[in-house]
Amino acid sequence: MSPSDPYKILGVDRKASQEEIKKAHRRLVRQYHPDRNPGDASAEEKFKEVQAAYDLIGDPDKRKQYDRGGIFGMGGAGGAGGSGGPSGGFSAGDFGGFQDILSNLFGGGGQGGGAPGGGRQQRTQPTGPRAERGKDLESSVAISFEQAINGAQIPLSVATTQPCPTCRGTGAKPGTSPKVCPKCQGRGIESQGQGLFSISQPCSRCHGSGAIIEDPCPTCQGAGQQKTVKNYKVNIPAGVREGSRVRLAGKGEAGRNGGPPGDLYVITHVAPSPIFERKGDNLEVEVPLTIPEAIRGADIEVPTLNGRKKLRVAPGTKHGTVQRLRGEGPPKLGKGPAHRGDLHYKFVIDVPATLSAEQSEAVEKLSEVMGDDPRARLFS
Repeated sequence: MSPSDPYKILGVDRKASQEEIKKAHRRLVRQYHPDRNPGDASAEEKFKEVQAAYDLIGDPDKRKQYDRGGIFGMGGAGGAGGSGGPSGGFSAGDFGGFQDILSNLFGGGGQGGGAPGGGRQQRTQPTGPRAERGKDLESSVAISFEQAINGAQIPLSVATTQPCPTCRGTGAKPGTSPKVCPKCQGRGIESQGQGLFSISQPCSRCHGSGAIIEDPCPTCQGAGQQKTVKNYKVNIPAGVREGSRVRLAGKGEAGRNGGPPGDLYVITHVAPSPIFERKGDNLEVEVPLTIPEAIRGADIEVPTLNGRKKLRVAPGTKHGTVQRLRGEGPPKLGKGPAHRGDLHYKFVIDVPATLSAEQSEAVEKLSEVMGDDPRARLFS
């Protein structure tokens, strides 16, 4: 990821000191870290943007290169008619630095590290197999409404991989080891093209690993991994909802060549409640009222997450009126047990479909006593 304006993403001025940039980065990392925003895809994307921006201007040397014109005209100080040359920020004296940037991006521009177009030469030493991070995994669990509200520990079986016990993840037969790829010299990429620009792609010999295995492990056939099923007990935090993502760091697929494992993301599927309906951070309950209760008011019992509670219905309550109990809803995910949503009680006037003779007589008497036409007040 390459940020279009790393200064804007980090919220700092272009003249900010490195310490100011570091402080801004720390603040935003705390704000958007996935562990503090489970299930929030926009926060995760923002976190990645912040990291990419800091990678670019948090390093003084990279920042200097960026400010001299950016990478391929990307947002640098000279890229919009600044102090650079007419091509968007580079003068003749800057050309060596630009060539260095291309060399870093495209692996030196060739097999021998030569810099086409008269730039500086860079020789790449063989590096051997590169450590690769394992893939992230995703699984799902079905939980009850009560488990979503209160939290729970759920068993989960996940198909994943683990390092081969025979070769210990190298992919090579015991007693041997992978060799540095002779085509790319261990870089994992090969460059094609001429002049200033070149195109890099994974090495066709080693497929980007930087190494070749001449004598594969008989157990894993050179893969370095074996399929397995791992059993976990997943701690579901209180307050999850349908589609929440719970991250288990380091529980994904094993890394290659000593790389770190990926993460496991657990998606929650919550069974609906027969009483409560989720409305964002709150819960809503439909409460039927009889006509007399709505007219004259009443003390009624309503359900809560912790038993029943008495609620006062005001006289003259209309159909659809909502009454709220603050702080008695579900826990707010990631904000601690003290932070809870509200309970909303929506009053619904219960009108009988049929009436007995006694009820019909009572309604008739009520109509005579009330003696008022509400439509006359509105449409006269």
